[in-house]
Amino acid sequence: MTRTGKSKPDWPAVAEAFAARISHGALHPAAMLRAFAEYRRETHKGGRPSRWALAFSGGADSLALLLIFWAEGPGRWGRDFVVLHFNHRLRGKAADADEKFCAQVCAALGVTFVAGRWHKAPKAASEAAARTARFEFFGREMGRRKIRLLWLAHQQDDIAESLLMRLARGSGTGGLAAPRPVQAMGEGRLHLRPMLSLKKADLTAALKKAGAGWREDASNATDDHFRNRIRRRVLPAWIKAAGRDALAGAALSRELLDDDDAALEAWLDELKPLDRRGRLDLGRLAGKPRALVRRALHRWLLAVRPETDLSRQGFNQLLAAVERGRDTRFSLGAKGFAVVRRGGLGFRKA
Repeated sequence: MTRTGKSKPDWPAVAEAFAARISHGALHPAAMLRAFAEYRRETHKGGRPSRWALAFSGGADSLALLLIFWAEGPGRWGRDFVVLHFNHRLRGKAADADEKFCAQVCAALGVTFVAGRWHKAPKAASEAAARTARFEFFGREMGRRKIRLLWLAHQQDDIAESLLMRLARGSGTGGLAAPRPVQAMGEGRLHLRPMLSLKKADLTAALKKAGAGWREDASNATDDHFRNRIRRRVLPAWIKAAGRDALAGAALSRELLDDDDAALEAWLDELKPLDRRGRLDLGRLAGKPRALVRRALHRWLLAVRPETDLSRQGFNQLLAAVERGRDTRFSLGAKGFAVVRRGGLGFRKA
């Protein structure tokens, strides 16, 4: 753990100083436009806007988001929000100190702070398991408080890291377009990431000039996780080799991939390949690009939700069968089969 800045900063003053350096105008326009639209929609009803939530780990990124959100809020969206912190309990006293720091910052700013704890944390939790536990806590608190919007502090470095990680496992446009500035979740909830237009180095420099301190997760300095290895070893070498602003380039690629992904989704919506019985109408996909057929098959699998552990190889085999269009039966595991018959794809229980 490392603290940077004053030992006991005047957090309201720090927030104002930080916002003077990183204003709302530097935030991602898609996230901010959606936030303003949600705020206007709620205030137009004549009632009080619902509370929003902000995820706060105590690190530099989430502290930056909290400070600018607090400083800019009064004239734009108010300060009626709740700060959510999840203690994974994986780093002993350091994790507890993170929670205490977050509580102190929120108390100084006069905002509601809610902490959750991973009571059944495994000794060697994976990054994915920790993330799942964290977002389950966020979801429970949002549901209990009837909150729809959650603000997250991802920035341009996160875009580049995610892009490199997902390239390694062969992701398509949907995966490569993450993290998104506006992400629709289940139950009408939204995740907003307004700092995707900013670099971590710029954020930390502005925090230091404003006199802010933050928490550093010591595990980030190890190579235990794939993201850490990308961040520590690959990303610096990649940026140096590029000889240009590679982070901005990655952010632009993410935007373009997101546009392409949305276009394919819209095209598939127009085709309406799923009928009322949940069958995939192969006639409507005839002659269409493979990317569209692949998405249609993904939608079908999500719609029928068969209990299957279909591998990537198995999915590609099913995709090939769908493209051929000939009558066939393809095993989806012990529960049933994907059946191509009479120009359609359906599910049949075993």
